[in-house]
Amino acid sequence: MCPRCARIVLVNIVYLLAHLFFALQKLLRLSRRLLPLLLVVLNEWRFNPRVCDRHHRAKWGLKSVNIYVRHGSIAAVVGTVGSGMSSVAPRNSEKEKAIEEWLPITSSRNAKWWYSAFHNVTAMVGAGVLGLPYALSELGWGPGIMVLILSWIITLYTLWQMVEMHEMVPGKRFDRYHELGQHAFGERLGLWIVVPQQLIVEIGVCIVYMVTGGKSLKKFHDTVCPDCKNIKVTYFIMIFASVHFVLSQLPNFNSISGVSLAAAVMSLSYSTIAWGASVDKGKQEGVEYGYKSHSPAGTIFNFFSALGDVAFAYAGHNVVLEIQATIPSTPEKPSKKPMWRGVLIAYIVVALCYFPVALVGFWAFGNSVEDNILISLQKPRWLIATANMMVVIHVIGSYQIYAMPVFDMAETVLVKKLHFPPGIVLRLIARSTYVAITMFLGMTFPFFGGLLGFFGGFAFAPTTYFLPCVMWLSLYKPRKYSLSWIANWICIVLGVLLMVLSPIGGLRQIILQAKTYKFYS
Repeated sequence: MCPRCARIVLVNIVYLLAHLFFALQKLLRLSRRLLPLLLVVLNEWRFNPRVCDRHHRAKWGLKSVNIYVRHGSIAAVVGTVGSGMSSVAPRNSEKEKAIEEWLPITSSRNAKWWYSAFHNVTAMVGAGVLGLPYALSELGWGPGIMVLILSWIITLYTLWQMVEMHEMVPGKRFDRYHELGQHAFGERLGLWIVVPQQLIVEIGVCIVYMVTGGKSLKKFHDTVCPDCKNIKVTYFIMIFASVHFVLSQLPNFNSISGVSLAAAVMSLSYSTIAWGASVDKGKQEGVEYGYKSHSPAGTIFNFFSALGDVAFAYAGHNVVLEIQATIPSTPEKPSKKPMWRGVLIAYIVVALCYFPVALVGFWAFGNSVEDNILISLQKPRWLIATANMMVVIHVIGSYQIYAMPVFDMAETVLVKKLHFPPGIVLRLIARSTYVAITMFLGMTFPFFGGLLGFFGGFAFAPTTYFLPCVMWLSLYKPRKYSLSWIANWICIVLGVLLMVLSPIGGLRQIILQAKTYKFYS
């Protein structure tokens, strides 16, 4: 494909996405206008459960006391004294409770601390770890090691902030990323700040993992049977997607814990194979560690693109609150303690995967390393085939981890806004549709990884590197120039730089690779 055609395709994709976005917006507006007046009123008024506890009912001799609060002021009080009459609010709250118990994020709260450990490993250690040696070759030894270490420290710090803020309001849990955003920035603004970025990350990662799973299956097939007939990647993506049509029907995070555990073990295994085989292969003859590009502009753009690759490797923050929501919590034993224990274990595993693969891979192959370290290794054949199958198993679990919050958002809109009855049929249709869409996009746009490097820079960096810091400053208001204030602002500045610079490199990468793009290849 020529560069001019590639640019036309890119413009058409962005144009189509914009039209889909506005069409969805209009559909939601129309559905709201068609709702009955009673539902509009109930959505506007909020029930305050703190005033309606047993103490107040006993004190006033009321069977039920319903106090509605709007904009902080009491608007109406309705009580029934032993009359057997039931009010709208209790019935409505019972319905809301039933819906919350059906939704995937809040339906099960009996997870153990080790669940959070392997869920976070599965979410964090993506197949992007195999591209870290290539990223290091574009960053160079000094800057590359510094970026890896800083990213590990900053993301661990922002992850700790999110774990702490999960239950910062006594008696309330922020089970979803956008709920914390709404608490920090306001109901409407918080939704618009968090949800678009979170959806870009989660849907984008799912599409990338569709492509990664299909390509890894093809590599496994070609390695095991090099003389067999060539099969298109498209068919392998369809095979990979068929697994998710089944697994996506599992209701919540706890139900996919076995899949997530297997994925976490596989991520540590293929990472170990990658750096262990590199050590065994040794330093290659004539290896060079300088920048591959011969022009200053090319070096700078490659540097920016590598920053985006590192940011992609630390995308687990988008599901951390949803994972913590599955852990039981009481005032005596808050969920943050077991969650933080699991996060620490997960980050130790992350360090064991990321640093050896990046450093040893770059040491062995220098700037000639491929964007997937397994391609550079090639032999022994059986070991590379095993590693590729491990990648397939891992991205199966990772896809499910990132898809679950999207399922929760979609089912929330369908049940609460559009008033579809919750059940197996709704879940089957909604989730199968999502899997089919990500499969279709993965097959249609083989350059989606590069496209994600461009668009994802706007979402990966904020949700992981500095949005938790902005929320922390807004909610806790640390003293100016204190250690907490300085640390948060350093993270914000570095995160904003990453958000601005990485899409520049991603855009150039799309343009340069446009000539080799083939649809349904």
